[in-house]
Amino acid sequence: MIPENATSAAARPSGALGPPGAGRRPVVGVSLKLYFGLAATRKWLADVAALQDALAELPCPVDLFVLPAFPALTDARELLAGTGIAYGAQDVHWAETGAWTGEVSAGMLAETGARYVEVGHAERRRHFGETDATVAAKAGAATRAGLVPVICAGERHDAGPERAVEETLTQVRAALGGTGPGSEVIVAYEPVWAIGAREPAPAQHVRTVASAIGTCLRDHDVRGRVIYGGTAGPGTFGRLAGSVDGLFLGRLAHDTANLRRVLEEVAAATAPAPLPLSP
Repeated sequence: MIPENATSAAARPSGALGPPGAGRRPVVGVSLKLYFGLAATRKWLADVAALQDALAELPCPVDLFVLPAFPALTDARELLAGTGIAYGAQDVHWAETGAWTGEVSAGMLAETGARYVEVGHAERRRHFGETDATVAAKAGAATRAGLVPVICAGERHDAGPERAVEETLTQVRAALGGTGPGSEVIVAYEPVWAIGAREPAPAQHVRTVASAIGTCLRDHDVRGRVIYGGTAGPGTFGRLAGSVDGLFLGRLAHDTANLRRVLEEVAAATAPAPLPLSP
């Protein structure tokens, strides 16, 4: 049984976002999962930090966040300082304090300088038995600590857009039930059957589900963005522009040249059109 969460620090103000459809700022996230050791993570973070000049030159601002393993958060704090690139964690516990061996609270993450935290990934549901109630409790703990929960949601099987909307919204509504009005959240739509596949889910499929998620975010009165994950990479955002606010990347971003290509693509697709020249 999930205990009631203790109240954490008040949420930090964010310069981000109005409601869906109101000029949301694009965002790209990367989760390293457990692919790298500490030395490799540190090298990768240094390579990501070197992208700050490329980020500054984009035609449209794009938020970038990275999620290394817990022990590398101090490295992220050091190496990403002053770059404008945010970082966070891949999981969080719902309790702020207590006899929870091996767990990490949202308040502790906030103390490290983390800004984002991933909750509800399909792997945690499958391997660790996490439920909608677990994810809601974690999302609530994150927002109370001033973190932005990256709520992962998506259908398990490819049974068409209608079934995808139904299954995904069940997860999203439950997670948002743990957050309060005005909370800032990101929903990462990741159809489970597309994670690690050869190709991402079809663009029209993603558009249909993303539109339904956007309506759900409005209904819950949160400041939200929707990003797509599930075999995402260069070329993916170009097919989805206008329906999602960014991408959630995995192994493809281990090569930061690919990450840079994605950032450039997202910025190009969301930059405002130039004003016509006066006659």
